[in-house]
Amino acid sequence: MVDLETSKIDEDRTRRAAALWATAVAVPVTLIVGLVAFFSLIPEKSDEPAKAPQALPSTPVQVDAPQLDEKTAQVCLAVTSQLPAKIRDLEARKVSAGPEQNAAYGEPPVVVSCGVPQPAMCTRLDDRTPGCVPMDTELLLMDQVCWYGKNDGGTAVLTTMDREVPVRVTVPSAYENPAQWANEFSETVVKTVKSKPENAMPSGCA
Repeated sequence: MVDLETSKIDEDRTRRAAALWATAVAVPVTLIVGLVAFFSLIPEKSDEPAKAPQALPSTPVQVDAPQLDEKTAQVCLAVTSQLPAKIRDLEARKVSAGPEQNAAYGEPPVVVSCGVPQPAMCTRLDDRTPGCVPMDTELLLMDQVCWYGKNDGGTAVLTTMDREVPVRVTVPSAYENPAQWANEFSETVVKTVKSKPENAMPSGCA
């Protein structure tokens, strides 16, 4: 004859033991899953060494320094004297001529030139005058300065169009978003170079 009471007790013990084993297994599994999730949030360390900044050549950057009239020379001296010693991660460099009107940064150099020839706007949509800026060209108004940008053999050349004395920034193809590099100098331009009269302002700068 089967002892029903004893059988029930044995069954309860078996269930409790199974539950304990399930808990014992579940806790480490949960812990492991949690640790995996935690460590997956930590960026892996790269075996590649950090890139060192490119060393600047000891030689000055070759630039032109055309003769400026007295008024233009004074404005350009104000511009160059107010330029930052560094733009982003590019250090200022010496220039070969006219430091009172030219400046350079980094390698390859981003060059700033003051008192350069002013690009002329074309007078008609079908104007074919060499070098004139087409009337339908989209000028760039950035931080209160109006810039005209063109590609010159892979180098971006951006020149102010709304200032009494033009300022030009030349950005090599090694740098992305050349307009934003030119814009690094907009604040200095606003502080040191007067805007043209309204009637002399290109329509795209309004």
